Amino acid sequence: MTTWDGFQSFATTPVAAPPPPGASRRSLEERLAYHSRFVTVRTPAIDALAKNVRTLMILGRHQAVTARPSLIVTGPAGAGKTTALLQVGRACHLAHTRRHGAAAVAGQVPVAYVLVPPAASAKTLATEFARYLGIPVAAGMPQAQITGAVCHTYTSAGVQLVMIDEIHRLNPRTTTGAQSADLIKDLTERIGATFVYAGIDVTTTPLFTGVRGAQLAGRASLVDCAAFPARLGDSEPFRDLVKAMEAALDLRHHRPGTLPKLAPYLHERTAGRIGSLARLIRQAAITALVDGTERITMTTLEAIRLDHLAEQHYRPRARLRSRRTSAP
Repeated sequence: MTTWDGFQSFATTPVAAPPPPGASRRSLEERLAYHSRFVTVRTPAIDALAKNVRTLMILGRHQAVTARPSLIVTGPAGAGKTTALLQVGRACHLAHTRRHGAAAVAGQVPVAYVLVPPAASAKTLATEFARYLGIPVAAGMPQAQITGAVCHTYTSAGVQLVMIDEIHRLNPRTTTGAQSADLIKDLTERIGATFVYAGIDVTTTPLFTGVRGAQLAGRASLVDCAAFPARLGDSEPFRDLVKAMEAALDLRHHRPGTLPKLAPYLHERTAGRIGSLARLIRQAAITALVDGTERITMTTLEAIRLDHLAEQHYRPRARLRSRRTSAP
């Protein structure tokens, strides 16, 4: 995904989809593969990010004097930030191809996706940008030379959207972190693209502190990928999410409505995080296929071990309920 060939393959591969009504039955192997990939449910965060990115790309299209306005996708771990980022990147790539035609866009790279490496220095981060487009980097090449090659190549390739993930790894309070933050600022001013960042609880990190943090905060707006609430006014966002995921299952004996009825349990089990919920439902579906039951029940869900963050949230609550139930 962090190379152009990998991202292009991701963007152009048809998304997983449940079988349409009346379609012939898929084999066990096909359904195992399907539930392994599974669908991406369109969430409010994805909609908000897509709308904001589209608007900012138009806003900055003819802005040549200063850096274009940017976006930061923030939220807790497992809240779907990377998924939202990649879905918007895919949409941007496909829209560019539809607008100009596949033949016309040969050699063009509308979208770039870069991960901030751990303890990134300006040189290692610049190297990640170079690696995405296959720009050769020699061992002794200075950082300024790498940056120059990156800016020239990205501009020549027509990059319109740059997505930088794991931005919380940058700490401008350290020397290397400050240099990396300065590099990103330099890139935003030299590459004619809209920059979108994603990271865990970015507003609580050092990224928004000091002079560099003030510059970033002054240019970037936030899209919050918060955990789904059980209830929001008269609506039940989490139950709606569960219902959408259940509708995408390809299990022959699953009873529709089972999972929405378990929404309170699922919310407590996953703390409302879409990443944990998707993993739980996917694992439960694969378990149901492997053991032949072809349906998801409370027993199926309880037998699955989730990510440690979700388990730490759920188990203490489960123990507390147990003590209350057994109290005289």
